[in-house]
Amino acid sequence: MPHQPSEIVAAVDLGSNSFHMIVARDVQGDVKVLDRLREPVRLGAGLDAEQNLSEEMQRRALDCLQRFGQRLRDLPPGSVRAVGTNALRQAVNAGEFLARAEQALGHPIGIIAGAEEARLIYLGVAHSLAADDKPRLVVDIGGGSTEIIIGAGVTPRHMESLDMGCVSVSQRFFADGTISARAVERALMAARLELEPVEASFRDLGWVNAVGASGTIRAAHGIVTAAGWSSDTLNRGALRKLLDAMIDAGHVNKLTVPRLSAERAPVLPGGVVILLAIFEALDIKQMGVAKGALREGVLYDLLGRIHDRDVRGDSVASLARRHHVAAEHAQRVRQTAKQCLAQVESAWGFVDHEISQWLDWAAQLHEIGLNISHNQYQQHGAYIIESADLAGFSAQEQKLLSLLVRAHRRKFPVKFFKDIPNGTARLMQRLAILLRLAVLLRRGRSAGSLPKFTLEAGKKNLDILFPAGWLDAHPLTRGDLEQEASYLEAVGFELRYR
Repeated sequence: MPHQPSEIVAAVDLGSNSFHMIVARDVQGDVKVLDRLREPVRLGAGLDAEQNLSEEMQRRALDCLQRFGQRLRDLPPGSVRAVGTNALRQAVNAGEFLARAEQALGHPIGIIAGAEEARLIYLGVAHSLAADDKPRLVVDIGGGSTEIIIGAGVTPRHMESLDMGCVSVSQRFFADGTISARAVERALMAARLELEPVEASFRDLGWVNAVGASGTIRAAHGIVTAAGWSSDTLNRGALRKLLDAMIDAGHVNKLTVPRLSAERAPVLPGGVVILLAIFEALDIKQMGVAKGALREGVLYDLLGRIHDRDVRGDSVASLARRHHVAAEHAQRVRQTAKQCLAQVESAWGFVDHEISQWLDWAAQLHEIGLNISHNQYQQHGAYIIESADLAGFSAQEQKLLSLLVRAHRRKFPVKFFKDIPNGTARLMQRLAILLRLAVLLRRGRSAGSLPKFTLEAGKKNLDILFPAGWLDAHPLTRGDLEQEASYLEAVGFELRYR
């Protein structure tokens, strides 16, 4: 979060079918939309058999992000949140592409997990509807994944992200554009098989209203209402008529249904098949259509960060409780880490407010690995954090947090910092050193207060000064500091203490 949040905020959604950008004015935590852009990049169609994004598709995506970047480049850090979804989750060379993509956009891009995508979709849909605490079902069919959520108000209760989307299903069953009855039935069966493991849980929970979001559902709704197959909402009969019309046409190039754009036509068969399968699996009678979707959810989530309602803090606290972290000890480590940070933030260039959040979160979670085993518990903790579904975090953010926890004790894992951009790696290494120092000073797990100590930081060194005679009276701490100095010396960092 920037020190002085911008009044103008923006969200970018790098979807598997389309890229979206929304720019808005922050009006006391609500949004006034100023600009929207959408381009049908079809990123998911650029994945080859080895799940690499082709160079041609990367160039097409980068050209789009350059255009988005012209609108966003002057916005300050922290006022733009950009997220990548299924295609980037699948891409083996996503890291290489993201380095170029962030340069084109001018802002960081996070790859979000399916659960986080579902949460943000629900948030965007809920904010676009009238306030209602009754349970609702939300469905969003993207290019590479389909999200299904049950929630109430603005809170999701049950979420699933399924590995099927309008691009992937269309490529698999209607690759050359031909639409046959046989292909439709095969695609329906594949979609039903994907839904089978989750449909019972959604049926059991139940809902009052069903709402659809994003391109496939909006396109299907526009077609069936314009054709007179439905008066207002989507229903199973109208979807069957739409599929019959596509089969009768025989090819996407021959589709003559109303309100169908040329860019939507190639992926419509796969999207409608998925939608009908969901209607059948969950026994949906009718479905309304929402204006909000993922990009609006990203925008509202960003506003939460700016206005100190960051869901990431709740995720960290929940994970700590779930793994039975000793809360009082973690709190003492947090306080000591903050005390350390305050003394070196100027010398080490910690000018961003969010830096203190990373140290705080890592202090809260540094012992979660103990729930598995004491032996190498820092490694267990890192694995838990990187693998968990943490609301609000991107995959890259979870990796950074897991790295801080991995680095908080024993040998400094410098090799794990090599995959991080240099500037970020330097900041994270310094945060890890502060966390290590805080854990060391609190190793006795006593509730007693520490002496007043002073930190003096250099580029590759840190001096810690205690009151006269204190180290002599605490030989165990002196021994810990001696060992820590040895660990850090191995990575070219000097820790001095007196």
